[in-house]
Amino acid sequence: MALSITNLKKGVLFQWEGTPYRVVEYNQKVMGRGGSIVNVRIKSLLDGKVLDKTFKGNEQLDSADVSSQTVQYLYNDGSIYYFMNGDSFEQFEVSADLVGDSSGYMKEGDTVSLQFFDGRAINVELPKNVPLKVTYTEDAVKGDTSSSITKEATLETGINIRVPAFIKQGDLISVDTATGAYRERVKG
Repeated sequence: MALSITNLKKGVLFQWEGTPYRVVEYNQKVMGRGGSIVNVRIKSLLDGKVLDKTFKGNEQLDSADVSSQTVQYLYNDGSIYYFMNGDSFEQFEVSADLVGDSSGYMKEGDTVSLQFFDGRAINVELPKNVPLKVTYTEDAVKGDTSSSITKEATLETGINIRVPAFIKQGDLISVDTATGAYRERVKG
């Protein structure tokens, strides 16, 4: 399916020069005599690189033939991450390079989305927020419990994030997977 450049809104997937991209930012400028240009920031679904690109007036782009499957994260051996479709029991192997930083937000058994392009897995899509347990953090100094004071915490997947001073070891917290930021304490 062909897309006009004005279809390139945030989140839209399209194909350019044989590579699937997701639009991260969209900005349209209308020029004189009805012409327009679109400035977009796009992210490659193959290697994660982010590019700034300008498309002019009547350029046509192809929508990316990207499909998604809900899968369960099984385990990894350091270089390969293994996922399984819970309905068909089909298993997928995804390289650690492709998983990248997402690995810090996945626990064995978690449900994520795998995106496919030309029959191969190209992207792991995480839920917006994930609950993770704090495995280590310093105790708050007595009287030092305002939420504006933060400290380092190690989570069960091994990543470190900043959390408010009142968070304790063993707490379950919600983490934003896009920014890696603490959101809130989850009631257990």
